[in-house]
Amino acid sequence: MAAGDYEEILKYYELHETIGTGGFAKVKRARHLLTGEKVAIKIMDKLALGDDLPRVKVEIDAMKNLSHQHICQLYHVIETSKKIFMVLEYCPGGELFDYIISKDRLSEEEARVFFRQIVSAIAYVHSCGYAHRDLKPENLLIDGDHNLKLIDFGLCAKPKGGLDYHLNTCCGSPAYAAPELIQGKSYIGSEADIWSMGVLLYALLCGFLPFDDDNVVAVYRKIMRGKYSIPKWLSPSSTLLLDQMLQVDPKKRITVKHLLSHPWLMQGYSDAVQWQSKYSLGNLDEDCVAELSVFHRQSRESILELISEWKYDQMSATYLLLHSKKARGRRVRLRAPCQAGPGSTTPSAALGPERGMRCEDTPYCSAAAHVFGSIEFSDAASWAEESPLEEFILNSCKPKQHSGDDAQLDDAEFTLSTPVARKVASKKHENKENVATESALRNQMPFELPAPQTPFATSQIESQVQSTPSQAPAFKESHFTTVTPVKQPTGPTHTDELTAAEVLPERKCHSVDLDLNLAHIDSSQKKRKAKIFGSLERGLDKMITMLTPSKKKRSARDHPRKLKAHCNVTTTQLLNPDQLLNEIMAVLSNKHVEYIQKGYTLKCQTRSDFGKVTMEFELEVCLLSKPEAVGIRRQRLKGDAWVYKRLMEDILLSCQQGLPRAGHEDLTTTV
Repeated sequence: MAAGDYEEILKYYELHETIGTGGFAKVKRARHLLTGEKVAIKIMDKLALGDDLPRVKVEIDAMKNLSHQHICQLYHVIETSKKIFMVLEYCPGGELFDYIISKDRLSEEEARVFFRQIVSAIAYVHSCGYAHRDLKPENLLIDGDHNLKLIDFGLCAKPKGGLDYHLNTCCGSPAYAAPELIQGKSYIGSEADIWSMGVLLYALLCGFLPFDDDNVVAVYRKIMRGKYSIPKWLSPSSTLLLDQMLQVDPKKRITVKHLLSHPWLMQGYSDAVQWQSKYSLGNLDEDCVAELSVFHRQSRESILELISEWKYDQMSATYLLLHSKKARGRRVRLRAPCQAGPGSTTPSAALGPERGMRCEDTPYCSAAAHVFGSIEFSDAASWAEESPLEEFILNSCKPKQHSGDDAQLDDAEFTLSTPVARKVASKKHENKENVATESALRNQMPFELPAPQTPFATSQIESQVQSTPSQAPAFKESHFTTVTPVKQPTGPTHTDELTAAEVLPERKCHSVDLDLNLAHIDSSQKKRKAKIFGSLERGLDKMITMLTPSKKKRSARDHPRKLKAHCNVTTTQLLNPDQLLNEIMAVLSNKHVEYIQKGYTLKCQTRSDFGKVTMEFELEVCLLSKPEAVGIRRQRLKGDAWVYKRLMEDILLSCQQGLPRAGHEDLTTTV
């Protein structure tokens, strides 16, 4: 793939590791260069999308029109000839699904907190005339404040005749699909969402699905009957609410209006669920506008006009991220890398050459510095606190290097593991992509909700799908094999990924011209200069060694990472990480799970009887500081979530005495 496919996104963002993959998309963690804020970037391959390209348009248009405290915020949309980039709010807590796994099931009190937020988001979505149609725990993320954010509007619908208009498309996940969808009848989107919310609430309270089977046809039969088990720990009020939501007849289901003040959701609360958006994009924050105005040397009125267009371009993203920064109590301050190049952003990159300005000498410049001639580095220092390497690079004018674990894993080949021998293909070249650091119309509702007074802009995806098959899907199953690995060629072999040279051009540092001609200098001067040169060379060698990715890789293999306690980390009683790693690999071998090992990380996959990859996930042995323990970090990358959950429980329980067993017995309840 040509470097141009990523050139535009790298003007504004620094790409980091992949945090999720799908059939035609991947999601990477990234950092916005001007604000330093973390974001998630959904990268979609237009050629791989094919007929699903209109679905992406639906998702983008919906997210431009929806702004709510429990909906993942869209910041920026960039489209190239081959890629679509959606820059989204970063939610470090991961999927609600992983949280359910970590807890086995949630208490009624905790489930109520989450479910009130889900009801709030769906009531708002319905008030804007949309039906989500794909509600499930995998499509709810947990942000840094432990609040839920709804994502994935690719299957949403906004009927032109209003929300009561009947739909015909059968879509969504089978386990969460309403009976009327399965029957192939026309249906009302809001009613189908209520059924899915009932399945979701059941999953929160029970830790498993109400309608589940390995056979999809059997799942459909159970849904059509509407019969499910009632575990003994469910309270009468919880059972009643589930019964009201999981009614086979859609006309008998409870409505969103009645959910807002339902007795179960009101327990412990004095107020009904607040569904209105707390965001008002019509009233712009003065501090953020002022910072943008000073930074771009444009009048306040000009900046207000540009932001108010809501094109979801760099200006929209910068304003929204600045506002998010202020909401968290951080200073409203922009810092721009001043080195020109694809990986840097200047004011001119946002407004164009006729409106922009230039930074001349400093690595990072604040807006105030442009006006008053002084430079403050407080924000840059705060970035460096998160990454000592970034601080070192900042001070030494060297390019930043990113080589996350997935960068080493993506090009390695899978070998079918056995207890006797586990062969892992060696990686001969860097993974190119990861080194590159990779409203609303008011519609009828069954109850009266005042329309949100929020202006939004919608835009169309301009480019069409390219007909030339020059782009392969971003994720290739050919990366994995069950045969003996073959030596990788030294040159790049995956044309759909980026090389480090293509993405991160070397930033040149100013160097002192040294006179190497010592012929006319006396011997004492020669010795003195030789000593100076030796010191310079040793210093440069030391710096190069520190910046060399291979050095980082070696250290990553020697010791497990230290991580904070998180819902996708399972603590163990073992104190020896190597012992735990060997035990996990033995379990994977016994269960015929293919994997590759990179240090203490195992990238795993399962296959169907026909050889198709059905699931991908990561397991990593890590160290926890509070409490001091050895843990297992897990992350689902691809595949059915509940099949993954059962496999994880099986793997964790099979790791003998090293893992806690309490609570898992509850998950064996027959449905």
